[in-house]
Amino acid sequence: MRGGPVSRPFGQGRRESRQEANENLDTMKNIRNFCIIAHIDHGKSTLADRLLEYTGTVSARDLQAQVLDDMELERERGITIKSHAIQMRYRHGGQEYILNLIDTPGHVDFSYEVSRSIAACEGAILVVDATQGIQAQTISNLYLAMENDLAILPVLNKMDLENAMPEEVKDQIVDLVGCKREEILSASGKTGQGVQELLQAIVERIPPPEGDPEGPLQALIFDSVFNSFRGIISYFRVFNGTLRKGDKVKFFHTGKEYEAEEVGVLGYKPIPQAQVEAGNVGYIISGIKSSAEVKVGDTITHVENPCQKAIEGFENVKPMVFAGVYPVTPDDYEDLRASIEKLQLNDASLTYEPESSVALGFGFRCGFLGLLHMEIVQERLEREFNMDVITTVPNVSFKVTTTKGEEIEIHNPSGLPAPNYISHIDEPYIRAQIITKAEFVGPVMKLCIDKRGILKNQIYITTDRTELTFEMPLSEIVFDFYDRLKSISKGYASFDYYPCGYQPSKLVKLEILLNGDTVDALSTLIYQDNAYPFGRRMCEKLKELIPRQQFDIAVQAAIGSKVIARETIKAVRKDVTAKCYGGDISRKRKLLEKQKEGKKRMRQVGNVQVPQSAFLAVLKLD
Repeated sequence: MRGGPVSRPFGQGRRESRQEANENLDTMKNIRNFCIIAHIDHGKSTLADRLLEYTGTVSARDLQAQVLDDMELERERGITIKSHAIQMRYRHGGQEYILNLIDTPGHVDFSYEVSRSIAACEGAILVVDATQGIQAQTISNLYLAMENDLAILPVLNKMDLENAMPEEVKDQIVDLVGCKREEILSASGKTGQGVQELLQAIVERIPPPEGDPEGPLQALIFDSVFNSFRGIISYFRVFNGTLRKGDKVKFFHTGKEYEAEEVGVLGYKPIPQAQVEAGNVGYIISGIKSSAEVKVGDTITHVENPCQKAIEGFENVKPMVFAGVYPVTPDDYEDLRASIEKLQLNDASLTYEPESSVALGFGFRCGFLGLLHMEIVQERLEREFNMDVITTVPNVSFKVTTTKGEEIEIHNPSGLPAPNYISHIDEPYIRAQIITKAEFVGPVMKLCIDKRGILKNQIYITTDRTELTFEMPLSEIVFDFYDRLKSISKGYASFDYYPCGYQPSKLVKLEILLNGDTVDALSTLIYQDNAYPFGRRMCEKLKELIPRQQFDIAVQAAIGSKVIARETIKAVRKDVTAKCYGGDISRKRKLLEKQKEGKKRMRQVGNVQVPQSAFLAVLKLD
């Protein structure tokens, strides 16, 4: 009977599923999931290019420098901003291996991206520049990998350069990682030296993933992107179970249910598959339109046979720096909301909530991981979403204890209670690690102590490289600390930090007034002893930046009702006496008095616009 059911011997279906399971276990042995961790500019994106080239993942036509850095901004600045996942196939010892590489950013502001990538891997390639040695960010990312029990593969990069110091840098790696000297691989991302040996080491030294392909589905979302045609595409790593096309799935934390319209693996371009098994990395498209429904770090499971608990190890990111983001034209408010939502989907460490300002109208209070992160978000809003935005003075969050004993968290100086209701204010402190050449130790120490830092430790890594550990307020590094550190150390110092709690501090609210009206977007909470010089410099800077009007503008810095600094922007004046070519002085005086009256009237109705350059200039006060 043509179309009828096919009769099967009893138990054959069970035998086939067991056979499939055994095949899955065999394929799991041939999977390697790894990430690359390094300090910024140590050449990991170039090394990733060579891996893709040697495994034939990217065709010669598509090959370009920094293949995985596909954002225009990443190419311009030469830094990795986003994690990127890609699958390679590599033949070794007569077997084909699947290598899943998750490229990670190197800058301190994107450490959350690194933590997400590390949680989805079994091994990490530690790339160290042979000309520079170990830097601060290398150490913090390495500790993160060690906490997750990842197999570490140390690699000396840029070995083709004449000023490479392989022996010295190998000593540093042995001290840090505790490995044998012969385990350290030498490579060059530029020339391709040592890349074959690295591929062999990935297969031999990184363990295959563990998991049960037949168990309940348990997959971790480590990234997601928005596609205007397909909705949200989530990238995941399967720990247990198998995800098939057409499966009914649910997201553990949000509890929302979807159908897996398409699943696949991540080649140079997404490759659709019938299923993605335990141990592998892939993507899912399920027609999700709202970014609020996808949380990075969430667990995907089946609706019918769900897993008992979510995958652990993913933290909710805590922003360190806060700033207001406002549209230049108030009509763009809803467009800005949609743009930030889409951006947050791709950058899980960005947080936002609506707020309003007297000077700027409606906007959002955004939380960032640091100043570079803030700059990148602003540029991405302008480039990717065509949004013209004004960003206010960045500040950190403070804990205020009132006289009634209540504790309030303040992200914005305008939310500070009146001084007579405040018992004390606690500000966040960080533990900063600075690695620098011995000759710059003095200037670096002076900079940190000027920023209210307390020296906690000083270690000589080698004869001419020192690691300094300082405890200092986060608010002091928000402004110009990083730029000044780079300039006094001629670019040699590397900087890394992590939060270490709150401490009481003498802080005051510094307000900027234009013609007696407070510009709430320029208000800051500042250390009492720094308030006067900072207010003075703010007034001088605003005097240069605010365009002259037809009337005098008073620029004042005030603490409460006490004005501590003032500058006056003189009025643009028309020479009304030019037509008086002679006669009595009273004629000229009459015209001048008339002009004076007009200026006084104008001052009552005139508004002063603060240009965007003024908000940005606050960051670059010398």
